[in-house]
Amino acid sequence: MGLVIFDMDGVLVDSEQVWDQARRDVVDAHGGTWKDSATRDMLGMSSKEWSVYVVEELGAQLSPEQVNDAVVEAMLRGYEAHLPLLPGAREAIERLGARHTLGLASSSNRPVIDVVLETMGVTDRFAATVSSEEVARGKPAPDVYLEVMRRLGGSEGYAIEDSENGIKSAHAAGLRVIAIPNPHFPPPDEALALADEILPDLDAVRV
Repeated sequence: MGLVIFDMDGVLVDSEQVWDQARRDVVDAHGGTWKDSATRDMLGMSSKEWSVYVVEELGAQLSPEQVNDAVVEAMLRGYEAHLPLLPGAREAIERLGARHTLGLASSSNRPVIDVVLETMGVTDRFAATVSSEEVARGKPAPDVYLEVMRRLGGSEGYAIEDSENGIKSAHAAGLRVIAIPNPHFPPPDEALALADEILPDLDAVRV
């Protein structure tokens, strides 16, 4: 039984645009100004990091804590209305979970992780789930993956990632990386070069 650690946003749920819109709405509603690089800048950041970015770089007239609360509230409302599951997500969890110990390493906030897994009906498939708000640094630092591995009691395994910072994070943690490039925010070639395997979708994952 090996370890397989999933990312969530962009791997299980097609959510990067949902996060993007939620943050844009908060910035627009509270006196800030969105900039073109903001979406890519915040990919992989933990909530502690992007909430500060929204205040300091985009000028939202709120505290970082208020930014975080407003964005998470918008995400939960959106997910209750419609969870944008990616094709093959539930099947991949069932298929890989039958033979491997599963973990989740996500930049999403804890309440968002819990709602996604509960809505999918797969909470009990994961032996450990960690939000990057629960560790010191978000991706591309390896902290969130290292914490999942610590909780699972393993030092090697596979990570399934879609983004530049996620790939770098998993690679830095010493995991073998299966990359499923995010079509909305494609990782650059130098990030993909760190992956052990590049696949088109979850259906192709065979660890």
